[in-house]
Amino acid sequence: MSIKPINSVLFVCLGNICRSPLAEGVFRAVLAEHGRGLVIDSAGTGGWHAGQEPDRRSIAVAAKHGVDISRQRARKVLPEDFSRFDLILGMDRANVRDLKALAPHVLRDRVHLYLDFATGNAVDVPDPYYDGAEAFASVYRMIREASEALAKRLEAIVSPTSGQASSTM
Repeated sequence: MSIKPINSVLFVCLGNICRSPLAEGVFRAVLAEHGRGLVIDSAGTGGWHAGQEPDRRSIAVAAKHGVDISRQRARKVLPEDFSRFDLILGMDRANVRDLKALAPHVLRDRVHLYLDFATGNAVDVPDPYYDGAEAFASVYRMIREASEALAKRLEAIVSPTSGQASSTM
């Protein structure tokens, strides 16, 4: 079975100020460490925070680990995102449900639960918005681990010797 290579990833949470910008920044850093580049972005299922920078606590926890997400700006998922991105990863089951409801039927297979797709652990990345710094630190650790796993999984999709997509997805 031939699988299309993944060249673009969109991370999605509710408001695009806590989890998804953190996932975007961390995954971008992990890819740089692996010497790989992809189109990476993040968005929210809601547009309440459009144009705003990430939550200061997400910025702080990322900065503590050498990742700068301060220049990111929140945006809402757009209809064209479903054709623009090869892989769309919702941070929790509610995000995935909302994304699948918005996606054209033929593109719904691009939408997955982030931790399930990356690590095979079908759990939500919890929203730390109403919690303190430790919740943001915990979310950072989850995202970092999942980003490492996701990078390895995406590297395995295309065989470096044949250029052919594998059937590991």
